[in-house]
Amino acid sequence: MNVIEALEKRKSTRAYLPKPVEKEKLVAILRAARHAPSGTNAQPWQVAVVSGKKKAELAGAMENAFRERGEGTMDYHYYPLEWHEPFKKRKVTCGAQLYSALKIDRSDKERRLEQWIANYRAFDAPVVLFFFIDPGMQKGSFLDFGMFIQSIMLAAVEEGLATCAQAALGQYPALVKDFLGYSRDTILLCGMALGYEDKEAPVNNYRTEREEVEVFTRFFD
Repeated sequence: MNVIEALEKRKSTRAYLPKPVEKEKLVAILRAARHAPSGTNAQPWQVAVVSGKKKAELAGAMENAFRERGEGTMDYHYYPLEWHEPFKKRKVTCGAQLYSALKIDRSDKERRLEQWIANYRAFDAPVVLFFFIDPGMQKGSFLDFGMFIQSIMLAAVEEGLATCAQAALGQYPALVKDFLGYSRDTILLCGMALGYEDKEAPVNNYRTEREEVEVFTRFFD
């Protein structure tokens, strides 16, 4: 598989098989992703790979936190405070496609809520990755980290695995840091579900649209 094929095949996967992921594959993915570029070769990434009993305990704690007090607050603003077009329309369309694939009606608040809570279980993927960055690093290192995360997702495709990068997994930073033994000063960027895709699950059988190159590009000769 070449890089372009991996880019086109990668998608946000929200249903996984109950099949453990071999540690050798996880190490191979991270070994490849570490070659992502970073300014001054700072390599600002810190990664926690959580599976098995630990993953179940942490997922349960995050789900309980949501049920008790609602959505938590991330260490930084991932999304805009106010949505404008064309981004607002893309956001709404994305959500509509998800619930349509699951056959969840707009008025079915209970099922919509349960689907949201599945975020905190990393959609029951066998592995969840948490990404941390030193608080002294600035926006440039956030860009670098994004390239590292993308590299993980592409390497996962090569290994026959599926992923879903999740901002929701960063909504309870203090809980996650305390559970995993990271300093409270560390910034939790996000998390990622990782595992073998359940290809029969309806939620995995739709694709969000991408704009044509001409929409977001200007050529200057």
